[in-house]
Amino acid sequence: MWDERTQHALRVIAEEAPPAGGAALDQVLIATGGAGALTAVLLVLGAGHRTGRIALLGRLAAAAASRGPSRGMPGWAALPMMVAFWSLLTALLGMYWDISLHITQGRDEGPLANLAHYPILIGLFGIFTAGVLAMTLPKGERPGPASLRITRDWHAPTGGALLAGAGFYALLGFPLDDVWHRIFGQDVTLWGPTHLMLIGGAGLSLVAMMVLEREGRLASAPDVPGAPGGRLRYVRRVMSGGGLLIGLSVFQAEFDFGVPQFRLVFQPLLIAMAAACALVAVRLWAGRGAALGAAAFYLLVRGGVSVLVGPVIGELWAAVPMYLAEAILIELAALALARRPLLLGAVGGLLVGTVGFAAEYAWTQVAFRLPWSGDILAEGTLMAVTGGLAGGVCGALLALGLQGRMPRPAVARTLFAAALAAVAAAVANGLLTTVPTGVQATVDLRPAPGAGRTAHATVTLRPAGAADAPAWLTITGWQGGDLHVHPLRRIGNGVYRTSEPMPLDGTWKTMIRLHDGRSLAAVPIYLPADPAIDAPAVPATDPLTRPVQTERAILQRELKDDVPGWWWAAASAVVLACTLTLVISLGWGVNRVSRRSPAALSGPAGTAGPAGTEGAADPVPQTAR
Repeated sequence: MWDERTQHALRVIAEEAPPAGGAALDQVLIATGGAGALTAVLLVLGAGHRTGRIALLGRLAAAAASRGPSRGMPGWAALPMMVAFWSLLTALLGMYWDISLHITQGRDEGPLANLAHYPILIGLFGIFTAGVLAMTLPKGERPGPASLRITRDWHAPTGGALLAGAGFYALLGFPLDDVWHRIFGQDVTLWGPTHLMLIGGAGLSLVAMMVLEREGRLASAPDVPGAPGGRLRYVRRVMSGGGLLIGLSVFQAEFDFGVPQFRLVFQPLLIAMAAACALVAVRLWAGRGAALGAAAFYLLVRGGVSVLVGPVIGELWAAVPMYLAEAILIELAALALARRPLLLGAVGGLLVGTVGFAAEYAWTQVAFRLPWSGDILAEGTLMAVTGGLAGGVCGALLALGLQGRMPRPAVARTLFAAALAAVAAAVANGLLTTVPTGVQATVDLRPAPGAGRTAHATVTLRPAGAADAPAWLTITGWQGGDLHVHPLRRIGNGVYRTSEPMPLDGTWKTMIRLHDGRSLAAVPIYLPADPAIDAPAVPATDPLTRPVQTERAILQRELKDDVPGWWWAAASAVVLACTLTLVISLGWGVNRVSRRSPAALSGPAGTAGPAGTEGAADPVPQTAR
């Protein structure tokens, strides 16, 4: 028989949730109706194209194939790639805008009350639409040797199916996110399981786009007028590699804004993994200079989004990891190892995890709210090396698959599984945290002039050695209309002083944050009352003495503590199963295209260049080493 907590959780799902526990049912119905209407339009257009009654999609596909980077590609590849490209840019803008709003404003009044949700939804639906178009457009032809048979006379490109799957996976995160909040409360963090579905589906759709480009290349005759030349192909692939780098970098957004809710060693892991995977793949796939080109494309797009969200829209500025040093390292390694892709992946990943780590360490000192410190030097390097090696191997396998040169199945599967296991182990290590016991902070306030209640503070930690060269020791205030992240300056043994006045009124949530080694802890200074979750106010009295506690209880006040633990485990298992399905499907798709396409049409690794043709240099043996 279910216990009372389980019965209570079931009632929560059935009832209309308060603002802290999910969207109002009327907004859920409106969003569902809108998604249904768009899907119906897409189905009508697709069915009309297949039966010949509606010519719109055919005309759009022909136009896409005659201009831009996709010129000369088959229409069933050119139009979906164009739609997916602009959809990804739209979703990226919405995601950074939405993250900024949650940091400065807190939770939403509802999904339709947050303007940033609209570009996210439009972008994710556009990715799904691109995949559906790629599957629908081929008519009276088989789109390449790796195509999937749907009916007797209807074949769809593998990349199209993968693109539709990635878009559907991302869109599925929206309704699951609402269910998640109804059960567990609002997890105001980018790394909530359903949030990761949204950004993961969008980011990994770039792999599907690369597969679709490969299939389109195989289906296009290189000797006919208007066929894509080396320059267009090079630009297209560099943009895809830069897009993959952008997609993999979105997971770092909390660190970019300066309010990570996880250990700092995650940041070098994520940077190294993204850099090695995307830059190794694009260097092997597109050719000389492609890693630098992809990094430049990343900086243009990612920096542009920061400018739009920050100065233009008026929200927070998000710092931008550079990746230029990593791109140079990959280019240098490829001069000697382009003929040995797997070795390039390993060596390139090692360089990214060491020399690249040092370069990003220096960059964080000038560009990030929370610069790296000596506290993470040893473990951060190990995490970066792990991420670099895993990402480099995956990038090499991706490039080999796109070239039709995948290693033997036993080798490819072993390397892919080992890379995933290494990343999983690194993530598990990063999630191991502690909270120091017997530590308390005394805060003496000194009022500061300005709008609202602000104050400087002298903070005394007891015992005095509680913060021994920490990763960060800051006063952080958020969700008060802006973001306040400033370091505490040491003025004595265990005594610190604020570097900027801190906010202590309104909707601000202001706290001391301490991250030292594996410990993640905080001390609340001021928290407003929150009737929606029956949370009382925590006033900023002068002076105040409070114990150090787990910061999750402060940063994620909206989480419910009366839900059975097995519910969390079961829900997380569902999300994990969906994620593994997507990742394995992408690996299957890359392998399918590789096994069913002649390598001669793509050319050896590292050969395409701005003015060259495939197969001109850097030959790779048929068996990758």
